[in-house]
Amino acid sequence: MGQHTIKLPDVGEGVAEAELVEWHVKIGDIVREDSVLGAVMTDKATVEIPSPVEGVVEWLGAEIGDTVAVGAPLIRLKVEGEGTRDQMIEDQPGEMTPAEPKPLPEKTVLGEAKAKPVEHAPPSDAVPASVSPRKRGEQGAELVRPGMTGAPRAEGERPLASPAVRLRAKESGVDLRQVVGTGPAGRIGHEDLEAFIARGPQAAAAIATGLQRNSEIKDIKIVGLRRKIAEKMAKAKQRIPHITYVEEIDVTALEELRAQLNKAKRADQPKLTILPFLMRALVKAIAEYPQMNAMFDDDAGIIHQYGAVNIGMAAQTRSGLVVATVHHAEARDLWECGAEVNRLADAAKAGTATREELSGSTITITSLGAIGGVVTTPVINYPEVAIIGVNKIMMRPMWDGATFQPRKMMNLSSGFDHRVIDGWDAAVFIQRVKALLETPAMIFV
Repeated sequence: MGQHTIKLPDVGEGVAEAELVEWHVKIGDIVREDSVLGAVMTDKATVEIPSPVEGVVEWLGAEIGDTVAVGAPLIRLKVEGEGTRDQMIEDQPGEMTPAEPKPLPEKTVLGEAKAKPVEHAPPSDAVPASVSPRKRGEQGAELVRPGMTGAPRAEGERPLASPAVRLRAKESGVDLRQVVGTGPAGRIGHEDLEAFIARGPQAAAAIATGLQRNSEIKDIKIVGLRRKIAEKMAKAKQRIPHITYVEEIDVTALEELRAQLNKAKRADQPKLTILPFLMRALVKAIAEYPQMNAMFDDDAGIIHQYGAVNIGMAAQTRSGLVVATVHHAEARDLWECGAEVNRLADAAKAGTATREELSGSTITITSLGAIGGVVTTPVINYPEVAIIGVNKIMMRPMWDGATFQPRKMMNLSSGFDHRVIDGWDAAVFIQRVKALLETPAMIFV
């Protein structure tokens, strides 16, 4: 038998390292040639790592969330034959021995060289150490028999206990009918009584109602796309002084037009949502206010203003939030915008979107659809300078000067980089978008 060490391959041009986000195998698993061993992520692109040989997993070189350099040992397999000589290191002249990968470093906490155990004071409901482990739950709570929803025994049933246990219960003010016995036939022993007393006055109520404390603490490591999102959001809030501007839009006429267009659409045309109309309104407004379609390189002190209106569409997936980009929205009509939004949304949710489809946006729209709330405060997609947030449409009574009329109203909650966009300019820009949406015929003029 030999060994074959698989190194992290080149996963993209100019990429020196990647984050391990999935293991599909564990030590001892048998893998076939071309079986997927795991997956790494770089720049929001997930790459699967296949096995070039058959073998048995002998060693894993990283944990989920670790950053692995290109060319670093990733996994070692036990294979038939002598293995591969390119995975050997020189030991003595004329002799070759298998390379022993370095052991994984111990996990670090906030940059410390080694994680130290955290000492906690025992909880108030801790069970004394003298109590047998079989009588304690994972959190030290007294166990209740399966299926028990009320008191440990039926009404009028006399608890089984020795005179000494009864005396101790009387002195402690404990009703033995509420104590679970772990002895034969449910007999209550001293350990049962002491465990009940240690839990305090909540014990009887917990047993009677079936409600018990849950002191579990679950540690969840932030890896993959979630870590990318966290890093980008933190950078955006640290570097960009946001200004939020909220305006209500009367979309009654727009919704009527949308319903008519959907009713008359061809079979090959997509069903229109409000987003394609907003995209076309943004294209027209940006033509008048081009400073909104820009990126700010704050390190170089340069604003890059773009002619192409590449609209990012924030989409929620099972892995987290991604921004898919509709490139050159200025060159797409209403139906093309709708079709591209649908295509990108499907690709993002399926995890098949390419790096190009998830990058290059110059201004972003974020929408929570029907659950969009009344007002949101969206975080700018760094290093862009503006983001448009769509809230849900609600029927509201609006005063027309003579009477109240039912109108379909929607708020736009928009964020701007206050370093490069003044509040006045932000308001004027949104007012222009408002005028286009409230009189949708102007979108097509």
